Amino acid sequence: MGIRIYRPYTPGTRQRTVPDFAEITKNEPEKSLTTSKHRDKGRNNRGVITCRHRGGGHKRLYRIVDFRRDKLNVPAKVAAIEYDPNRNARLALLFYQDGEKRYILHPHNLKVGTVIHSGPNAPIEIGNALPLKDIPLGTIVHNIELVPGKGGQMARAAGASAQVAAKEGDYVTLKLPSTEVRLVRRECYATIGQVGNIEARNTSLGKAGRTRHKGRRPQVRGSVMNPVDHPHGGGEGRAPIGRPGPVTPWGKPALGHKTRNKKKLSSALIVRRRRKSSKRGRGGRES
Repeated sequence: MGIRIYRPYTPGTRQRTVPDFAEITKNEPEKSLTTSKHRDKGRNNRGVITCRHRGGGHKRLYRIVDFRRDKLNVPAKVAAIEYDPNRNARLALLFYQDGEKRYILHPHNLKVGTVIHSGPNAPIEIGNALPLKDIPLGTIVHNIELVPGKGGQMARAAGASAQVAAKEGDYVTLKLPSTEVRLVRRECYATIGQVGNIEARNTSLGKAGRTRHKGRRPQVRGSVMNPVDHPHGGGEGRAPIGRPGPVTPWGKPALGHKTRNKKKLSSALIVRRRRKSSKRGRGGRES
């Protein structure tokens, strides 16, 4: 895929960059693999907003994606590559030999017409799914299970991948995209290759309206609010926040404060923590 750049005919096209969608081969989704999607707009079962800045956006059909890859030893042919409005990765439509159809995440360089497999005896080729114990060291994988049989949970975003680094006993060591190194059970399945649409991170929305189309409503900095609305609010002009560090609207530490549960059981499986980011992080904003 590539990136399409617009001439600045309008303020919205000046900064806009979008994918060229060159890899897409089918425009309409497979009807049997779609379902309606209720959009909660950040509200709970009582209609109260529990997650701010969500709402609106274009209506979507949800595509049912096979993250488990549990149809073993049945070859499948890649029939089409499709767009998915619910994620930044593309989907590959598979036609299995027994007549079943499924969607999977589209790996980079997987072509239409390729035959792929899933199972312990599958060859080490792009798009094939195998247990981690059967994947050679140094192999790039994605859609990695954390619990055997639950389905892939790691490395599913566009361009994401992990590397099989070592094998010892019942566990396989993986280098994750976040630079974290962790152990995963050897029975867990992973798919060979890198998730496609690797240029997704280089796109720019270009205008506020495209963010609204995605279902995101505007954010307002706490420092421009009144004291009744935010702990950072109040003061004359551009005032400091008046606290040792930034906080959320409810007074909890924000922007760099660790929120992971120290007693979480899976912490024992983390060999090396991810690389520390800056206090605000990439594209970070004041709450």
